[in-house]
Amino acid sequence: MSRFDRYLLSQLLALFGFFALVLVAVYWVNRAVGLFDQLIGDGQSALVFLEFSLLTLPNAIRLVLPVAAFASAVYVTNRLMQESELVVMQATGFSAFRLARPVFYFGLSVMVMQLVLANVLVPASQRILSERSEEISQNVTARFLTAGQFMHPSKGITLYIREISPRGELLDLFLSDERAEGVRAIHSARKAFLVRGEVAPKLVMVDGSTQTLTRADQRMAVTRFSDFTLDLAGLVQVDETGQIALNALPTRALLEASPEAMAATGSTEAQLLEEGHTRLAGPMMAVAAPLLGFAALMLGTFSRFGLWWQMALAVGMLIGMQLAWTWGGSVAVASAAAWPAVYLAPVLGLLVATGLLWQAQRPRRRRSVAA
Repeated sequence: MSRFDRYLLSQLLALFGFFALVLVAVYWVNRAVGLFDQLIGDGQSALVFLEFSLLTLPNAIRLVLPVAAFASAVYVTNRLMQESELVVMQATGFSAFRLARPVFYFGLSVMVMQLVLANVLVPASQRILSERSEEISQNVTARFLTAGQFMHPSKGITLYIREISPRGELLDLFLSDERAEGVRAIHSARKAFLVRGEVAPKLVMVDGSTQTLTRADQRMAVTRFSDFTLDLAGLVQVDETGQIALNALPTRALLEASPEAMAATGSTEAQLLEEGHTRLAGPMMAVAAPLLGFAALMLGTFSRFGLWWQMALAVGMLIGMQLAWTWGGSVAVASAAAWPAVYLAPVLGLLVATGLLWQAQRPRRRRSVAA
């Protein structure tokens, strides 16, 4: 690698680190606000919130890396053009393709990061996140049971507990069930316990009564009991378990799209193939994005007013590449045979960048021939 390549690559990597840090922080804070409301509101501790926030970081980094690479390429190229450094290199005989070589190296570096994130770190973090989410979804005490407050775990259900003892006893429980039309059932107990069930936990009430009011004939039936077990499957919304998240599967399993993988995730063959090839095609966007930004700015020449229209062109092409990426993903999901569509956006971006670089050096060739 020549000295110029090392110099430009160092500039790109320095700005890339800055932009990546800013974008990850913005995305993470936005995601953390939702997690905070969800977890803290369900009675989880700050440590659980911190754990979940850290587990979402690999996916956040994966999403912002191509944008950070594009922003750093545009910023560095514009600055070097304004300071005439690229103009001097062009005057020494460097073509647009030669000047783009360190940008290509830079894109390859980001692509390697993307490959590691998309195929190793993100699936691993999603597997852990799914396991922890399943544990928390089964923890009804943390989600719905708060002493001294009226709670509504689902529509038509009102729950009140005076106190929760250190041993997990629910003291002086009140439970109102109005899900059935025209019927209201009120369960009260001096003491209650939660025990694990097959689908959802069960509530064992001790020394209490059940009052059932039928509104049609205004009749009330009262039943006293020494112990009574109530299945909470219909009272609280417990997340379904048993299926593996699609983004938690290894890439090889996605590409094989076996019947076992489809049954484990509840997904179609097209969805498995789209997710697997997206993990391979996505990192290619990290090469196409900075090359697009660099090539668009190379169309301009030194100007005291900057390269604003070239920057606008670069941003527009990036948006177009993202639209092609979204369209390719939707086509691949619709049909298992259409998985090559996910590679359309990065390949199109690389072809457009090559065409722009070829166009950027054409006027110089003409001037040299006329001279």
